[in-house]
Amino acid sequence: MRVLVLNLGSSSIKFQLFNMDKHMVLAKGLVEQIGEPEGKISITTNAKASQSESLHIADHAHGLLKMQEKLQVMGVLKSLDHIDGVGASGRAGGDLFIKPTLITPEVIGHLEELCPLAPLHNPAHLAGIKAMQAQVPNLPQVAVFDTAYHQSIPPHAYMYALPYELYQQHKLRRYGFHGTSHDFVAQEAARFLHIPYRNFNAISLHLGNGASVCAIKDGKSVETSMGLTPLEGLVMGTRSGDLDPALLSYIGQLTNKDTASVVHMLNHESGLKGLCGDNDMRSIEKRMAAQDKKAKLAFDTYAHRIRKYIGAYAFVLGALDAIIFTGGVGENSTKLRHTVCSGLENFGIFLDEEANANPRPGIALLSQARKLPILRVPTNEELAIAKATVQVVRRL
Repeated sequence: MRVLVLNLGSSSIKFQLFNMDKHMVLAKGLVEQIGEPEGKISITTNAKASQSESLHIADHAHGLLKMQEKLQVMGVLKSLDHIDGVGASGRAGGDLFIKPTLITPEVIGHLEELCPLAPLHNPAHLAGIKAMQAQVPNLPQVAVFDTAYHQSIPPHAYMYALPYELYQQHKLRRYGFHGTSHDFVAQEAARFLHIPYRNFNAISLHLGNGASVCAIKDGKSVETSMGLTPLEGLVMGTRSGDLDPALLSYIGQLTNKDTASVVHMLNHESGLKGLCGDNDMRSIEKRMAAQDKKAKLAFDTYAHRIRKYIGAYAFVLGALDAIIFTGGVGENSTKLRHTVCSGLENFGIFLDEEANANPRPGIALLSQARKLPILRVPTNEELAIAKATVQVVRRL
């Protein structure tokens, strides 16, 4: 069975084509800078062939068309008719979608209603779903939602201390995101440590342009840093994370912006980008090495918020089997892992600096011997989505 997995951002399409019968990735690639004057598409096949091209990519539909053309030229795929299903990464499913869901017109209608919960991602996902439907109308598409894993969070953790009627009438509560990633890396970590997942307690740190923390108890999410939308929690690439809610109206008064404009600023112009003008951690670390004070402030703020959540979630769990670093920054930034873990020895957290500086490929143990395991676990949301898609398609 061939499954194409799409993970769509506001200006990008990350994709992988799987042969699930052979447990093989046939090709993977990225369409980026969609809508910019010059975008880029790059693809690598399992035969190590690669192609990249810079060109203007008008929208997600255009990006999907160019992806298909490249796959055809590289001999990986004759047409989308030769795919058995598409797995689409869904960010916000609210409490409507708590498991992988076959896309139907009714589901699309509900997803449109949920766009305000994930303004950077849900509109892009919908655009991809509709573009794929237009190209191959009968191809089954399955949405796998980031929020589903967090349905195990208890009410005292997901409720906001607001008038209860807002929850009853409008379902205002914390839903969390990155659940597909948190679940995947936690299962991988439990296997690595030879602990049954049903007994596994961990703090999972998904750190990238979007970032969240998840407290996992007995293999289930019991607390997570993102809320009703992905804006809550950690400092992120362009999102502010936690702040005083009164700031919204105050910023509006100071800048003469309406609420929608302020919320846009908090999602698109804040976080690392707001503090130093840059949301790429690699660039920020280079600027720090050149004694850039704004870059150092942004980095330190990002790391400080992570440490705060580790402390809080350690007390929520009561016992820990591991701390997991994943995501683009969590997997690749030696400096960030060092900064987050430094000075926590009194709490049993001892980073092995040599292992941290030179982690082995795949899952890597970064802690000192006989101390709380600190793990670098590469996430693979696409594989998790592909497996879920196969389960749904085979029931059709």
